[in-house]
Amino acid sequence: MSHNPDDYMTDSAGRLVPRANVKPEDLLQDELVKKLFERARSIRDGMRQFREDADSDIRAFLDLLAEQYGAKKGGAKGNLTLATYDGCERITIAISDTITFGPELQIAKELVDSCLTRWTEGGNANIRAVVTDAFDVGKEGKLNVSKILGLRRLSIDDEEWKRAMQAITDAVKVNASRSYIRFHERASPDSAFIQVPLDIAKA
Repeated sequence: MSHNPDDYMTDSAGRLVPRANVKPEDLLQDELVKKLFERARSIRDGMRQFREDADSDIRAFLDLLAEQYGAKKGGAKGNLTLATYDGCERITIAISDTITFGPELQIAKELVDSCLTRWTEGGNANIRAVVTDAFDVGKEGKLNVSKILGLRRLSIDDEEWKRAMQAITDAVKVNASRSYIRFHERASPDSAFIQVPLDIAKA
């Protein structure tokens, strides 16, 4: 005998529970969360589509400037700001590079470890702490890029150390850039800009 699936609900442990056995408040909560999630997904999809449309419209605008007017907008690495004629609304596109490390980083770590072993403990205790901290893996399982790159700023006249720093340089891999688009507005040209919140928590 088959059961009507509408007569059952799946609980958090994956068990089928007869709807008649579910508390009324749990039924209400389930209905509320599903209704709000449906709207949240719709907003998310709308924002995703808006982002794609904004990217497309901005690219078309830049192409038009280049073709018809011989004008070019944009700063270093493609950073760009567009504004209304009265200066009260602006759109900023920022390009952000993601840095990771290749296998050369392991060679750098081995060379650095060799330096630390070779150097006297007392005279280099601070450097040991800095180096150990730089190569420490964070809570998310990621290396701290800024700390590792910061090692190259240490002024240490040692051939093995210099080889380690060169290995770090060789290990740097700049991944595909990610772009961010932000909207700012102000009441008048002499007012401060305020970012238009597209984060639900800040809206």
